[in-house]
Amino acid sequence: MTTLLIQSDQIPLTVSFPALVQMTDEQFYEFCQANRDLRIERTAIGEVIIMPPAFSDTGNRNMKISQQVANWAEQDGTGEVFDSSAGFTLPNGATRSPDACWIKLERWNRLTDQQKASFAPICPDFVVELRSSSDTLIGLQAKMQEYIENGAVLGFLIDRKNRTVHSYRRDRTPEILEQPETVSGDPELPRFVLQMAKIW
Repeated sequence: MTTLLIQSDQIPLTVSFPALVQMTDEQFYEFCQANRDLRIERTAIGEVIIMPPAFSDTGNRNMKISQQVANWAEQDGTGEVFDSSAGFTLPNGATRSPDACWIKLERWNRLTDQQKASFAPICPDFVVELRSSSDTLIGLQAKMQEYIENGAVLGFLIDRKNRTVHSYRRDRTPEILEQPETVSGDPELPRFVLQMAKIW
């Protein structure tokens, strides 16, 4: 067994295993199980990305986003909400963990219990990414585009540093909202409005 000691100073690290063939889904799952204290994603070409824990302030704002999505979802009743600890295997093979996301109930219920208990093979319908101090805007924009290309119908990229929200919709150019007070999810998420005051 190979043990990696990683010290990142809040910079995400990409780890290569040159002596190994690309990890299978099962091997990646075992790798994540053996490293439960790490936040781990995997790109479509098999690169393993190890991310530092979120700073407390970022975690607080992530929770405020998840709370708003969960409150809406409970009233709407047509889907399930997930926080940043949930990972999903996208159709392109990448394993991603959005800061908050929502999946239509009819799509979620098509999965087996075994699939739900792992990195479910599904792209969320709605995703939110909150830019932290360790994130590059270009990197998050690429990730948002990946979600859209893999089946998401709506995505919000929140950039607190520049006080902007990049809104992604299928078959549309991303829209950049400058210092919005609210961001609407209509029509993809009927009546969902993200209140930005506590997120900024």
